[in-house]
Amino acid sequence: MAAWGCVAALGAARGLCWRAARAAAGLQGRPARRCYAVGPAQSPPTFGFLLDIDGVLVRGHRVIPAALKAFRRLVNSQGQLRVPVVFVTNAGNILQHSKAQELSALLGCEVDADQVILSHSPMKLFSEYHEKRMLVSGQGPVMENAQGPSRGMTSPALKPSPAPLFFKGVLLLGEPVRWETSLQLIMDVLLSNGSPGAGLATPPYPHLPVLASNMDLLWMAEAKMPRFGHGTFLLCLETIYQKVTGKELRYEGLMGKPSILTYQYAEDLIRRQAERRGWAAPIRKLYAVGDNPMSDVYGANLFHQYLQKATHDGAPELGAGGTRQQQPSASQSCISILVCTGVYNPRNPQSTEPVLGGGEPPFHGHRDLCFSPGLMEASHVVNDVNEAVQLVFRKEGWALE
Repeated sequence: MAAWGCVAALGAARGLCWRAARAAAGLQGRPARRCYAVGPAQSPPTFGFLLDIDGVLVRGHRVIPAALKAFRRLVNSQGQLRVPVVFVTNAGNILQHSKAQELSALLGCEVDADQVILSHSPMKLFSEYHEKRMLVSGQGPVMENAQGPSRGMTSPALKPSPAPLFFKGVLLLGEPVRWETSLQLIMDVLLSNGSPGAGLATPPYPHLPVLASNMDLLWMAEAKMPRFGHGTFLLCLETIYQKVTGKELRYEGLMGKPSILTYQYAEDLIRRQAERRGWAAPIRKLYAVGDNPMSDVYGANLFHQYLQKATHDGAPELGAGGTRQQQPSASQSCISILVCTGVYNPRNPQSTEPVLGGGEPPFHGHRDLCFSPGLMEASHVVNDVNEAVQLVFRKEGWALE
């Protein structure tokens, strides 16, 4: 198995197996409908959807009823998608095809793996790390059997061995099961310049390359209160590194929403999906539907700014992990739509934005993101994803099937 095979499969665990997903959705024995192509009477779409999963389509293992209504509108009478759709999630401890199977079962139409973007999916663009021996942090179906040069934290490669260990960098793909153990091992590798057994007296700086995906501080499952996300784990690691060394932990790249790189990757999949369906018209508008103002809304608005600047001045320069897009963008806008079925709830004082009384909301974004309150303001706020789809169809002059 190639080194990247094990890396691209890891991240933040929020998945169901195929059978459990079908059982949870009550779809045993019912074949999934294939979500492809446009009906003969409908003009080719010039817009597409970027749909978040947790808090928009599902809560934990339960599908949100509005998601089923939304997909009845998105799918035509032949069981085919009327517009291109990509599912963009900051989860990652599941294989893409497994997540596609889960969504197929829950939504009642077939979702392909190439319609799913996990938090670490854009790491495929960092080819220089594919064949290097990297320490991998996360949890998931392949963490116990990491192969190739990379090694997961539960791998035998980290157990006492007569052969010295040596790592070229660290991949942080999702919150691990045992935070204290993972934090210790990551610090060992960074402070020893990749040789945990060497016991270097002076920590090297700059340290080894660190790539991270999924910056969500919080996410919503079935619990009433938000759960800690990988962003919280990164905050712990950054604080410990700063306290021990007196220096700032640096990242070679940050992926997952709200990273522009993730939205570029999503746009590319939307374009390819439209080409495979034979939709000749270029996709000019992207509608990003999410429940988290910090990751979904912030990311969509940031990408919208990028598209606007690219349209007028050419693609702007970005920092580490910013942009590696090969083909010029055809999209001209990315419109953010915030739903109230997940992290954001206007009736909940624990929500990420204030309801009454004014004042700025707490900044839940990553340290390396410049806080801009305006980027957290959604273009539209609706109750759920079904209302979001209706809103978009009305704006685009499409029939509400």
